[in-house]
Amino acid sequence: MKSPTTTSNSMDYIEIIGHSIIQHGKFSNRIYLMKLDKRDYPDLLPKLDNLAIKCDYGKIIAKIPATAQPVSLREGYIQEAYIPKYHQEHEGVFFMSKYLDPRRSQIASAELSKLASLLLEPDLNNENKLPENFEIKITENQHTQLMATIYQQVFKTYPFPITDASYLQKTMQEGLVIYFGIWDKGTLVGLSSAELDVSNRNAEMTDFAILPAYRGQKLASLLLKRMAGEMRIRNTNTLYTIARLNSPGMIKAFVDNGYHYSGLLKNNTNISGQIESMCVFYKNI
Repeated sequence: MKSPTTTSNSMDYIEIIGHSIIQHGKFSNRIYLMKLDKRDYPDLLPKLDNLAIKCDYGKIIAKIPATAQPVSLREGYIQEAYIPKYHQEHEGVFFMSKYLDPRRSQIASAELSKLASLLLEPDLNNENKLPENFEIKITENQHTQLMATIYQQVFKTYPFPITDASYLQKTMQEGLVIYFGIWDKGTLVGLSSAELDVSNRNAEMTDFAILPAYRGQKLASLLLKRMAGEMRIRNTNTLYTIARLNSPGMIKAFVDNGYHYSGLLKNNTNISGQIESMCVFYKNI
């Protein structure tokens, strides 16, 4: 999860309601309950409804522990994805959604067919090797301006301000986000990050960006493999991602690295210039 301090990205904000953390705004036209504190359960969901109606949002997406799932069903939410062993290897987490605009829940059958085909493709991870003269390592503070430039080139829009070097430096210094870079003969050509939830021993594998000239070489898959090794060292047991449905190469990278598909968040996130559907994958290591 990104930094819990109140920040803005275009029109979306990260805020604390009670003891829980949400992101909301017209940028993705939704509310995202990023972290539910059990002290706010079950009274928070009606508050989210009221906020969504007041701001005319099309969707609420709530990431909630398994024990809270029955109440969300009672409040009109539907399950879109699930990650087991999310909380200290014991309790899973559900992604529960409520669509205030029914059109937001619609998705083309062709997109679902394409996803099904990707999930059925064979695992090719063993055939993937780092090209000669390439190197993968954890980035440092002196790389943040270059990192921001790469993110600017790859993403027209993004739900968090990763195109801002000061934001990257802040998250890096807080120690909860580890950024990984892939270099070709000393030139940074790709990035990713692992967002650590230390208390629950999980990490979100996210912020993948490969420069256009370097795509097709399975560099994202190689980054993902390096990240998993680092997470093992840091005693992290559950890895997950929220990947773009419109990015088949990224989906294939997770499939090839042994991640399990667990659901689709329909029309969920403003990324690369439009609101897109996102696939949830997880892996226990």
